[in-house]
Amino acid sequence: MQRRIRAAMVTDVGGIGDESFNASAWRGLERARDQLGAEVRYLESRTAADYVRNLTALARQGFNVVFAIGFLMEDSLAKVAPRFPKVYFGIVDGRAPNLPNCVSLIFNEQEGSYLVGALAGAFTKTNVVGFVGGMNVPLIKKFEYGYRAGVLTTNPKAKVLVGYTGNWDDVSKGRELALTQFNQGADIIYHAAGRCGIGVIRAAQQKGKGYYAIGVDSDQDHLAPGHVLTSMMKRVDNAVFDVCKRVAEGRFKSGTIVYGVKEKGVGLSPMRFTRKLVRDAIMAKINKLEQLIVQGKVVPPYNEQTFRAFRPPKV
Repeated sequence: MQRRIRAAMVTDVGGIGDESFNASAWRGLERARDQLGAEVRYLESRTAADYVRNLTALARQGFNVVFAIGFLMEDSLAKVAPRFPKVYFGIVDGRAPNLPNCVSLIFNEQEGSYLVGALAGAFTKTNVVGFVGGMNVPLIKKFEYGYRAGVLTTNPKAKVLVGYTGNWDDVSKGRELALTQFNQGADIIYHAAGRCGIGVIRAAQQKGKGYYAIGVDSDQDHLAPGHVLTSMMKRVDNAVFDVCKRVAEGRFKSGTIVYGVKEKGVGLSPMRFTRKLVRDAIMAKINKLEQLIVQGKVVPPYNEQTFRAFRPPKV
């Protein structure tokens, strides 16, 4: 028998309007509302100082499933979760406390990033592509090194420019960094930078024909139709809905759940506006690489050490 749940989330500083990470999580709660009849809510964090207060507020308001969206909330969740043993907590991208009411939702971002990198490497006309990250932390390095390995696989001669904005919410900084890379010869730039990535997409649009951004987390292709080559979709929405469904059905399990290509947790967007620009032979190559990941025959790197050890398959 399914129980009715009240599910809520605390956003990271990028907020619900980031068109990316937090927005994807909220779509998962909206789906829980529509399909499970859940009451849903979110609280936005303006600074890191809001994390504990927001998590506590939702638990006190009687929400029985509360999500911390982002690894920066690890310490805050560790303070709050033990005080509310009857509330189920999930954290995206972070380590949950080792408690029976907590679960970690982890993604193999390097796998999806590898696929968009392979597409960028095969599609670039200049043999120069870019990457713009947000904060220079291990999580975003998974995006960077997966992407670089993908480019290396389909175009070993291509150069990858790498830069970091140092934050998640400075749209102007993202745009400036992207324009710098475009002016250095890049014609495609992949971002993993929260709201900063909106600036990367605007820069591609500003540069005009032949310049592309690659979106992240959500399907961002619509933000600049024809200038977002694809998006590396990280299905935070699926993970959030999955936990809600488990709670509603009395199947919640603590620990860690990992979502990769095999679990359909990461992958390319449908490319509604750009698929016609990409030759079928290129897409066939990407699909083959995807299958090799599912079969465990290709293991994309996630840091410098694994990148150095990576040997591209022949496709």
